[in-house]
Amino acid sequence: GRVEVPRSVTAVLGQDVVLPCRYRAQEQEQVVQVTWLKRGPGAVVAEVAVLNPQHGEHVQEPFAGRVLRHGHGDLEDGAILLRN
Repeated sequence: GRVEVPRSVTAVLGQDVVLPCRYRAQEQEQVVQVTWLKRGPGAVVAEVAVLNPQHGEHVQEPFAGRVLRHGHGDLEDGAILLRN
């Protein structure tokens, strides 16, 4: 399969923005978890959120209340919504 994301996403300060992410699965593949990471200065990587249908959604504390799953149903749509 392959991951499809836009090359860039434009956000307006103070408004919500959707970060799309879609996985085009091959036959008999199933997405079991989506993990969102944030790259910071100096290539530092921080986990933002984990989406898992069995264990639910987990958003790391610095992002709690600001990151929500945007997609519904199967995790082939792993989009998230960043609030404000």
